[in-house]
Amino acid sequence: MNMSDSQKWLILTFTALTGWLLYELAPILMPFAVATGLAYLGDPLVDRLETVRIRSFRLNRTLSVMVVFFGIILAIAAILIVIIPAVELQIGEFLEKLPSYLAWLNKSLIPILQKYLGRSIRPLQTDQLVGMIKSHWQTGGGLSENLILSLSHSSAVILGWVMNLVLIPVITFYLLRDWDDLTLRIHDLFPRRYAQIVGKLATEADEVLGAFIRGQFYVMLALGLFYSLGLWFIDLDFSMLIGMIAGLISFIPYMGVIVGVSVSLVASLLQFQNVDHLLPVLLVFGIGHSLESMLLTPWLVGEKIGLHPVAVIFAVLAGGQLFGFLGVLMALPLASVIMVLLRHIHERYTDSNFYSISKS
Repeated sequence: MNMSDSQKWLILTFTALTGWLLYELAPILMPFAVATGLAYLGDPLVDRLETVRIRSFRLNRTLSVMVVFFGIILAIAAILIVIIPAVELQIGEFLEKLPSYLAWLNKSLIPILQKYLGRSIRPLQTDQLVGMIKSHWQTGGGLSENLILSLSHSSAVILGWVMNLVLIPVITFYLLRDWDDLTLRIHDLFPRRYAQIVGKLATEADEVLGAFIRGQFYVMLALGLFYSLGLWFIDLDFSMLIGMIAGLISFIPYMGVIVGVSVSLVASLLQFQNVDHLLPVLLVFGIGHSLESMLLTPWLVGEKIGLHPVAVIFAVLAGGQLFGFLGVLMALPLASVIMVLLRHIHERYTDSNFYSISKS
């Protein structure tokens, strides 16, 4: 099991080359990363459908993949059809109410700040600020129109978006169909004397990635739905917009709660213009955070990842800095796999003679 110096240098060179290629190819890897995530989410469902029998009829791999594939497409389409128009409507409502919000800030909040800070604060220029925001938003007529307008300025951007939209479902389908064969072929590439340890690490990494990708995905959706319904129940404007944002960024520890509470408190203060409605907002996010920590995360994610919150934040920031949005998507899955490798290295170290000598 011991490697020679040449083998170690070969592995180090291969790792460095792989990192360099990922860095250089990051702009075109987005559809592959998204498709891999979707295939990873769907593969367990495909495996289950293959075992289902209806009398003498049994679904083969291709038919099972088609059922799961179209289910994923329909689920994504339904989410987009529901969320995008609702978010656009709430942004439009916010722009309509913005002048009254700014006027209240000038009339009520700024005098209080001047009194307690002991210094003069210039009132907000409401007309200029509202005009600038509205003109920018209405340039394209809304969220969808702004997106189309921005894409129309560059044929390369349009081509890139179209290619991604076409490639993601195509790659997802083929990955779902050939997932088991691909994993076996990758396993067969490793030298036989390392096959056992590679298989063990791959199994642990699969458990960690499965816990993260599938579990965290469901946690994010559940929290987004709970926050949206909770804020809607207490009559807070822009409940879906705030709730979905808080849910979608909840994969970063405490970030969803911090952002959701901060934005909701400001929105509540502007809407109701008193502090009486701040308590229901805190109650909604308090219940949501308790559900996440005591029910959703233990049930859907489990304790298999074990990444410290500081490590999670560092991984997300480092991934974004190195590879942009692709790095943000891949940061935590890669960090989870690295954690499995470090855990194995630590076990090998504690079992080694060097550790026994240093301890004695």
